[in-house]
Amino acid sequence: MGKKRGRTLPLTAPRRLICDLLHFARGVPSVPVQRRMNVADLVEARGRAAHRISWCAIFTKAFARTAVQTPELRRAYLAFPWAHLYEHPCSIASVAVERLYRGENAVFFAHLQSPETKTLQALDEKLRQYKTEPVENLTLFRRALAIGRLPGWLRRPGWWWLLNARGPWRSAVAGTFGVSVYAGLGAESLHPLSPLTTTLNYGVIQGDGGVTVRITYDHRVMDGPTVARALALLEDILHHDVLTELLDGAGRAA
Repeated sequence: MGKKRGRTLPLTAPRRLICDLLHFARGVPSVPVQRRMNVADLVEARGRAAHRISWCAIFTKAFARTAVQTPELRRAYLAFPWAHLYEHPCSIASVAVERLYRGENAVFFAHLQSPETKTLQALDEKLRQYKTEPVENLTLFRRALAIGRLPGWLRRPGWWWLLNARGPWRSAVAGTFGVSVYAGLGAESLHPLSPLTTTLNYGVIQGDGGVTVRITYDHRVMDGPTVARALALLEDILHHDVLTELLDGAGRAA
């Protein structure tokens, strides 16, 4: 019998984008900080609501509300024309979404503008749209694919300029914070890589409501104690602001 041979596969446009993201993430001195929380009250309220809100929408809104009181979470390190920090006036969440595209499981990034001002239901419906509508119908995803099809000698300098030269452009195109979660698959990432200042993720919610919530941050922009306080504030917002909104939804359902 002859030897079996492997095969060579070209990098698709979505895979090129992930390679670009990791290329610039390597230059970010990122550190993960985690806090153990209990969200049993949110589990109960969510279960009684007329509209089952995704946990991604819940944690994204809580993080954005946290960023209102913690401006460091809306800042970014820019290298050009000199090293400085830029602070965006609002949050823009960049949520990793897996889609099947041309036979390949590909990751795209859905943007949620000012999630701190949106209702949970509005955020959930927007995320659902990014997860279910055909990829070709979504402007943000079409733009990502178009960028991914460009040659590397053009993509990489373009990304560098975007991430380092103009704070407003960086925030509008890349977002102010990332959300990368696959707890629904029974797993969690311990140190997600991203060129963004912060990335939020959380693990599987246990039967007693226990869950590990993690923020990976750019140490050039802030320090560990700031992130630790932000996690404590995020937990407080979950149990007050977000819980109140979920209970209102449960009341309407009743």
